[in-house]
Amino acid sequence: MRLSFILLASGNSSRFKSKIPKQYHQIGGKTLIEIALAKIKQIKEIKKIVLVYNKKHLKLLKQIRVKNISKIKGGKTRNQSTLNALKYLNKTNTTHVLIHDAARPNFSIKLIKNILTNLKSNKSVIPILKIQDALKKKERLNIISNQKRNDFFLTQTPQSFELNEIYQLHKKLKKNYKDDDFSLLENLKRTKFINGEKNNFKITDQSDFDLLKKIYKSNLRIGIGFDVHRLVEKRKLFLGGIVIPSKLGTLGHSDGDPVLHAIIDSLLGACSLGDIGEKFSDKSKKFKNIKSSILLKNVLNQMRSDEFEINNIDINIITQTPKIKKYKEKILKNISNLCSLNINRINIKAKTTEKLGVIGKEKAIAAEVIVSVIKYV
Repeated sequence: MRLSFILLASGNSSRFKSKIPKQYHQIGGKTLIEIALAKIKQIKEIKKIVLVYNKKHLKLLKQIRVKNISKIKGGKTRNQSTLNALKYLNKTNTTHVLIHDAARPNFSIKLIKNILTNLKSNKSVIPILKIQDALKKKERLNIISNQKRNDFFLTQTPQSFELNEIYQLHKKLKKNYKDDDFSLLENLKRTKFINGEKNNFKITDQSDFDLLKKIYKSNLRIGIGFDVHRLVEKRKLFLGGIVIPSKLGTLGHSDGDPVLHAIIDSLLGACSLGDIGEKFSDKSKKFKNIKSSILLKNVLNQMRSDEFEINNIDINIITQTPKIKKYKEKILKNISNLCSLNINRINIKAKTTEKLGVIGKEKAIAAEVIVSVIKYV
C-alpha cells in the first residue's frame, strides 16, 4: 500500500467574510494550511502530500512554509480541484489516498493513524460523528417532525480510498458536486466507519475560527532554558548553530552551543519532556562533539509527534566577548530554518555582565531562553 494525502485549500471562503481566505488565517504564527501540513508530515506512512491551491491565492501561498510537497492548481469547484489532484497522483505509484479539507486543521495524528490501521483491511475508511442533539425535520409550513437521531450521522475528513476507485468516480461526474467524496461511493461493503473527533470541526465562519483560537490559547505552554559554557582556546565558538570568529571557543561534550542548548531545554520544559542532560548525557560517547543542531532536530521531532509547535522564542546571549551584534541576523535566520519558524517569531538580545563574574572576565558565555509552544490538537 502506497499512501498519498490530498489537502484541499483552493476555496474562496465566501462565508468567512474576509479579504484573506480562511485557510491563510494564522493562529500562533501558522496558517491553517501549515497547521495541517505539520501534522501530516509526522505520519511516516504518507509518502506524498499534494496541496491543491487557488491560483488567485498564489501570493499568499508563497508567504508560507510549504516544503517537500506537490502543489496543484485547483478548479472552479471542489470536485474539479479533487480531480486535478487525483489525476496527478494517478501518474505516480500511489495506491491509496486520504482527502482532507484545509478548513479542518484540528484533526489529531491519532485519527490519521486510526484511519491507516483500518485501511489495511478495507477499501475506504470514513470518520463520523453520532448526532447527540434532538433532530427535527421541517415537513411543511408550521409542521415539524421528530427524527430518530440514531439513523443519522455526520461525516468528517480526512477520508481514505483506493486511488483508482475514487479517481474513476470523480471522472464520471457530469456536474458540480458539493458533497464530500464518500458520497460518491457506489458500494459500501468494504467501507469502514470510525469515530471522528468533535474538535475536528470545519471552519466555515468567523465564530468557528474564534472557537479554534480559544482551543489553541488554552493549549499554550511556556518553557525556560539556561546554559553556560567555559571559554577556552583551541575550540570553535558555536552560537545558534553558527560558527562565530573568536580566539576562544566553548568547552563542552558536544559542540558546546549555549544558545541551541538553552532552546532545547526550554522546549523540553514547555512540552514536559525532561531536560537536555537526561536526553543527551555527557557520559555517552555517541554525543561526543555532536552538532547541537542535530540534538535540536531530535527534540523538534519528538515534540511535533506529540502535536506541539513553537509559537515564539526569546533569547538572551550573555557575553563580554565576542560582540555578536553583526552576527545576530545570521543567527536569527539559522534558528528560523532549524525550527521552521517565521523569523519575526524569534528575538535575540545581547547582554553583558558589566565585566562582573566569569562571564565579565571573558572566561564563559551563557544563554537563557523563554519559549512558548502550542499543542495543535
